[in-house]
Amino acid sequence: MTRSLMALVLIASAVLALDQWTKRWATEHLSFRPPVHVIGEFLQLTYTRNSGVAFGLGAGTGFPYYVFSIAAAAIILWMFLAGKVHGSIRQLALSLILGGALGNLVDRLKTGEVVDFIQILWGRFPVFNVADTAVSAGVALFAWSWTRDHHEHEHGHAGGEQPPGERGVDPGTIGDGGEPRGALGPVPRDGTDGPLS
Repeated sequence: MTRSLMALVLIASAVLALDQWTKRWATEHLSFRPPVHVIGEFLQLTYTRNSGVAFGLGAGTGFPYYVFSIAAAAIILWMFLAGKVHGSIRQLALSLILGGALGNLVDRLKTGEVVDFIQILWGRFPVFNVADTAVSAGVALFAWSWTRDHHEHEHGHAGGEQPPGERGVDPGTIGDGGEPRGALGPVPRDGTDGPLS
């Protein structure tokens, strides 16, 4: 197993374990109870179940959203096995996405719904869970990495400087007949072309 594939398995497994543990805790301690304020009027814990995708989108439609989780997991695994994921940042990003996708997939396969319990009160933000957080962080990290690499590729030779190996020969260092020139004129090939003093 390659190092990148091992990192994928470890990170995704950690996200999956944390997601399932927090959902179990929320089910045992928050269900059928009033919300618990954690950070004043900014963050609270409130138990809910979601039949849609992340952040409650598409709830109640009856669409088999677990297909998206399976497809995402399959694509990410294929990319790692095929060696198409380069850079530690992208590897971390896809590992977070995989762990989050698997976390919500487990819920959907067990009950058809996902347990959500984290709510940010500012801006009427929807209730979410650890898996949603991991997927969102992974997508944002991957997009940032992609944008950064694209920017560096476009501006990697700023100022018109040519990379080593591609610099041309200064025309002022070549004589009319193609011989190298010094600062004061042609350089003798064997020392017999003229006096040295």
